[in-house]
Amino acid sequence: MRISTTQYFGMNVQTMDDQQSTLAQLYQQLSSGVSLATPSDNPVGAAQAVQLSMQGATLSQYADNQNTALSYLQAEDSSLTSVSNVLTAITTQLVHAGDGSLNDANRGSIATALQGLRNQLVGLANGADPSGNYLYGGYQATTAPFSVGSSGAVQYNGDNGVQNVQITNTRNIAVADTGQSVFLSTSLAGSSSVTGGSLSNTGTGAIGGVTTNNTTDPTNQDKFTISFTSATTYTVTDNTTSSTSAPQTYTAGQPITLGGGGQSVTISGAPNAGDNFTVAPAARSADVFANLDSVIAALQKPVSGASDQTNLTNALNTALIQFHNTLNNVTTVQTSVGGREQEVQALQSITQSNNLQTQSNLADLTQTDLTSVISKYTMTQFSLQAAQQGFSMIQKLSLFNYIGN
Repeated sequence: MRISTTQYFGMNVQTMDDQQSTLAQLYQQLSSGVSLATPSDNPVGAAQAVQLSMQGATLSQYADNQNTALSYLQAEDSSLTSVSNVLTAITTQLVHAGDGSLNDANRGSIATALQGLRNQLVGLANGADPSGNYLYGGYQATTAPFSVGSSGAVQYNGDNGVQNVQITNTRNIAVADTGQSVFLSTSLAGSSSVTGGSLSNTGTGAIGGVTTNNTTDPTNQDKFTISFTSATTYTVTDNTTSSTSAPQTYTAGQPITLGGGGQSVTISGAPNAGDNFTVAPAARSADVFANLDSVIAALQKPVSGASDQTNLTNALNTALIQFHNTLNNVTTVQTSVGGREQEVQALQSITQSNNLQTQSNLADLTQTDLTSVISKYTMTQFSLQAAQQGFSMIQKLSLFNYIGN
């Protein structure tokens, strides 16, 4: 096959143009550090790069969400620690108030101290997260969850909505707890039934704590009233089922069976006819602010006789059980918060590792491999120079150069 001079020249020029184009492309990769500037450079790689970019953006958003969730949980954890400290201080004051040597003025001072602790507790219950939203308001995050009404009682203005943050594609995590669950509830595990005596009792009967004989007895969740029909007889009424026992003979310090026998309680001292005592599940008396107001009122009431002292003792014992239950509940909630913090921190490590791997894979696809590109650039440059030199020599060849020799 014959190749004309024009075709030959054209082929060589095209070859050098292609090499120059390759050199330009390689130079652009070297200067920009990007090997995949347009999809046409590597269509398959470009598609993979798009997927990796989307995955990286998603992981970065999850990382932001995890940071946000952790900051919220840490704020609640710190708040609950302060709440526990206040509840412990309240319990200490209640134990002190039980000292029989105190007079009315001493007890009044303790009541004042408890009022100060009550105010601290309300302030903590209205604490805010790092974004300025209330920690314990549920979905009502911009409204103070607790307020003091006209009667002086603390009211809950929040709801039972739980704020959640998505921290992975399959995991939403609660980043707050409601005021209802922290300050107005008790945990079933570790809580005790609450005993109490009526403030209108005229005898010296003092009720003790509840003894659980059978944890599976369903009547353990019922509320009971022990009513003395005389100084030596009493009846037990199950207020949940509206059933009353036959009159029983009272012996100080002897167990009084409740319901189906799952629980019992003792009363010491000498009750009078008309005196009443109650036993209620922990959940029936879980409002920490109402409980605090009740014991403050009991401490402010003057003590003028044995029956008044006994009523105060009953009130203090009731309060101690209630605040033990509340502290147990706060501890349970805080344990849950700590568990969620640990989960977020573990997922942060995983997300960070996945994000780094994604960015590394994306860099392998889109960033210039300097060693490889420099090698290709040098080889192409040498090839182009050789082609140019060869073409320069070949184009000088002509039969006319030999005519006349």
